[in-house]
Amino acid sequence: MNFRDQIKNEYPFDSHWLKIDGHQYHYLDEGAGPVLLMVHGNPTWSFAWRRLVKQLSQNYRVIAVDHMGCGLSDKPQNYSYQLATHIENLKQLIQELDLQDITLFAHDWGGAIGMGAAVDLPARFQRFVLMNTAAFRSQEIPLRIAVCRIPFLGAWGVRGLNLFSGAAVKMAVEKPERMSAEVKAGFLGPYDTWEHRVAVHQFVKDIPLKASHPSYQTLQHVEEGLQQFSSHPMLLIWGEKDWCFTTSFLDEFERRFPAAETLRIPDAGHYVFEDAHEIMLPRIEAFLEQHV
Repeated sequence: MNFRDQIKNEYPFDSHWLKIDGHQYHYLDEGAGPVLLMVHGNPTWSFAWRRLVKQLSQNYRVIAVDHMGCGLSDKPQNYSYQLATHIENLKQLIQELDLQDITLFAHDWGGAIGMGAAVDLPARFQRFVLMNTAAFRSQEIPLRIAVCRIPFLGAWGVRGLNLFSGAAVKMAVEKPERMSAEVKAGFLGPYDTWEHRVAVHQFVKDIPLKASHPSYQTLQHVEEGLQQFSSHPMLLIWGEKDWCFTTSFLDEFERRFPAAETLRIPDAGHYVFEDAHEIMLPRIEAFLEQHV
């Protein structure tokens, strides 16, 4: 059975594609109204936003992308899976669809990618909902992720044994009972072979810890552009049990955006949208209604 058939109840959405440099870039486009743009991290895809898409698309136009190499997007083997490329792809979609007054939703790598697009296209962005993410340089990297960056060993573990995606469905949640067979199939389905896990591994390698790293200057550019949004409405949602994007990242966001609203969820992990969607959604809806 195709994994799409397995998850049709969880992920009942129509697919849309944009061709970028000869490759198909997948996205959801549900509902009508003010634009909510949802940008995922690694090793997830637009499936992570499914509950938000279902509920919020009743009153908003919800667009959720799959980065190249992720989800239902193409997975080219020889491709520049670097931060700058992911930002450019997202910008191309925004411009192609002529999205305006965007509310950005971002998680994990989606923070750097989504805020990167906002920094370059600031007039198109109005509000921000950020969760367990970063958009600035940091030296914090968990050992279990650092190991995945070791040459040869990392590729063998991430692409050969699927240790990164496979571990995430266990280590990224605090409520394992919510990871049903259907939900696990959703998270793991797009990453079922060595070839299909190419971007998962490249994301791990793309974490820029040194100035010599090819994505370091890109992340610095994003970081330096954040200040222009200091007065924009922002909601920070944080699963405090996250061992990757710890509360120190939240502290940094609060320092940079002192006017931001914060929703701390003490018993939620990195996949905060799995552990605490019933807590998040009412707060998100109130935030959107308050900052029209």
